[in-house]
Amino acid sequence: MRTVVIDAAGMHYTPLNNLVREAVARGAERIVLENVLGQRFIANGVRGDVAIEVRGVPGGDLGMFMSGPRIEVFGNAEHAPGNTMDAGEIVVHGSAGDAVGHSMRGGRIFVEGAIGYRGGIHMKQYLEKHPVLVVGEYARAFLGEYMAGGTVLVLARHGGPAVEERGLGSGIHGGEIVLRGGLDPRYLGVGATTVPMDAGAMARVRPLVEAYCAHFGVDADPLLDDDYTRVVPASARPFADKYTWE
Repeated sequence: MRTVVIDAAGMHYTPLNNLVREAVARGAERIVLENVLGQRFIANGVRGDVAIEVRGVPGGDLGMFMSGPRIEVFGNAEHAPGNTMDAGEIVVHGSAGDAVGHSMRGGRIFVEGAIGYRGGIHMKQYLEKHPVLVVGEYARAFLGEYMAGGTVLVLARHGGPAVEERGLGSGIHGGEIVLRGGLDPRYLGVGATTVPMDAGAMARVRPLVEAYCAHFGVDADPLLDDDYTRVVPASARPFADKYTWE
């Protein structure tokens, strides 16, 4: 395996990202970024089958428009990792900020810990593209806002509720949000409703739980044996009554 190691200490994000693209263009199979501290847009628009290890805390929009690579972050991530991501995988050994998976069109994101506000906002799917966001602990307000497709799964491994803030699924018109444990109905957003976790839904969730546990060295059995709550659109047009047809 051809590995390229880049020391990002004190480096502006533009030359750092240029070095990443050059390494990909030259056929690197694995890129290791050392001493990352807040550099934005890492792997922005990168395509192909390359593994990128980020050691430190990457800045906003990690993997934006990415199509294919696998990014593994050994630390926390700032806002909007996976923004408009098309394919590939992002694995965060820590927590992440707001708008994780913003407008994500495909691929998978696994966050070991918690995420901030508006995770999964505007996630969408088309044909075989089915984006996935898996969160190990909890999510803040407006999770899955305006979702049009894909799956958001929150495993509540911290021992508290998966979501305990308002606006869950506000404006959702496609896809599903699956929460380990129960949900207080007052946290549901406009246009969202809960439905039973049937066998088909559990069959979709099981491999995601197993993948999360494989990434982070967690026992899957206690998670799979627990109860889940499924949040879906109450309507394909949640704001239809807000418009006039005159």
